Amino acid sequence: MLAFAVLAFSLMSPAFPGGGVIPRAHAHSLGQCGGENLSPPLRWSGVPVGARSFALTIVDSDAKAPGGWVHWVAYDIPGDARSLEAAHEPTGEALTSFGTAGYGGPCPPAGDPPHHYHITLYALDVAALRLPGGADIAGLREAMKGHVLAAATLVGTYRRR
Repeated sequence: MLAFAVLAFSLMSPAFPGGGVIPRAHAHSLGQCGGENLSPPLRWSGVPVGARSFALTIVDSDAKAPGGWVHWVAYDIPGDARSLEAAHEPTGEALTSFGTAGYGGPCPPAGDPPHHYHITLYALDVAALRLPGGADIAGLREAMKGHVLAAATLVGTYRRR
């Protein structure tokens, strides 16, 4: 009898381990945040059959904003991709809590304990979401309804020095 291994959809970064500290280079370059605002490199495996594209969100769950602070909303990442390199610019990006599209690195308030950044990659059964200009994370979530095959999350922490 043949046995088949089923790999779970998983997400990791060569820059930091799950639950580990996000390196300062990936922090925002605003004022005292001190980073270079480089999106972290990401790798994934165990992609479900039928995945035609990916979407990605990064949310600071410890921020005092309702629903957390959105640091990145990327979508229409090709279905054959298995990584995003540092500072990669995906095909589609929606608005973040900074009010702009594109990656905005960690920058929690000075004196706060480490914040948790939930990086979630969604495997989708459609090749493109075609979000309208000005869309945000709510628009992404609406567009993904009924199209998510699997999701994988990596959590990193960051504390401003």
